Amino acid sequence: MDRTETGDSENSPPPRGEPTPGPKSTTRRRRWLRRTAVAVPLLLLLPVLAVLTALRINYTGDPADGTRTRDRDALWLGHAWVDGRKKDADVDALARRLKDTGIRDLYVHSGPLEHDGTLPKSVYPRARWFIDAVHEKIPGVRVQAFLGDVLASENSEGMLLNDPDTRAAVVRSARQVLDTGYEGIHIDLEPMPSGDRDFLTLLDDLRRETRSRDAQLSVAAHQIDPLPNLHTVFGLFTEHPKWWSQEFFGQVARRVDQIALMSYDTAQPLEGTYGGFVAQQTSLALEVTPPSTDLLMGLPFYYESNFTHWGHAETVPAAVRGVRLGLSRTDADRANFGVALYIDFAATEADWRAYKEDWVR
Repeated sequence: MDRTETGDSENSPPPRGEPTPGPKSTTRRRRWLRRTAVAVPLLLLLPVLAVLTALRINYTGDPADGTRTRDRDALWLGHAWVDGRKKDADVDALARRLKDTGIRDLYVHSGPLEHDGTLPKSVYPRARWFIDAVHEKIPGVRVQAFLGDVLASENSEGMLLNDPDTRAAVVRSARQVLDTGYEGIHIDLEPMPSGDRDFLTLLDDLRRETRSRDAQLSVAAHQIDPLPNLHTVFGLFTEHPKWWSQEFFGQVARRVDQIALMSYDTAQPLEGTYGGFVAQQTSLALEVTPPSTDLLMGLPFYYESNFTHWGHAETVPAAVRGVRLGLSRTDADRANFGVALYIDFAATEADWRAYKEDWVR
């Protein structure tokens, strides 16, 4: 049937009850759409700009005198030191590298743990050699076993901390490496949800083991909410938000001898905002870390360029300045404080130079 026979042609008037749009209303509608197209992105962008501005302001000022190494710094080491790839000459070079620095602890990767919490001895066959070599050539420096694993989620396999048998196996693995000669256990389980009670239970169990042997217990910690309850907000959209509440950070810090905040992979786009973020994280961590616990702020001793880690922004000079500013504003005289360098095999000469010139001297 022809549309004109039903009155459904392009020239037919609109059905009764529908006003005919005139030229003025059409123009107003187009103007409104254009304004909306501009306004909505601005509304979304303004909070981001406000946060970046606040972080940049947080990066201003001068660090207090004396906010430098307390000789309690740490260095994360790769697995090559305990699997047979490294030799005596490498330890000699490491000794030269660490001379006249504030590094007291080495977190040497000696895992990963199996998902059931066990640790095959075949994973670290040269651990005893490395520990003895460090004691001989770098006296005063402790060697801790860096043990980690991926935690299970609904969509991936991994360690289930809510399983008592798994937690008991982790404690046995800790006992196993301490028997080898390590002077401490460094735990890195990710992604760790804020408020996880099973993690706190595991730390309590590990602390009893390390204390009975006069050994160290240290942990790699997530960043603290840069805005109140941010981990809760992001929990609505992602299964494992990257932040901890400040309260949970304090709960973890009270259960360990050392807590190393991983203050990198922040997605900050500029050196100034990254340094301001580190200053903020330093202050937040100092507020809830007991004076008896070593608080270490992680420095990015590696270069990447992606959405979570912009290499031009996350630099060692910016991180060190941020650490010093946060320390100056919150607890400039804190004795049990340092930085932790991640990681040896990716570090450049510029990274080491910045650490020594800006933090050690």
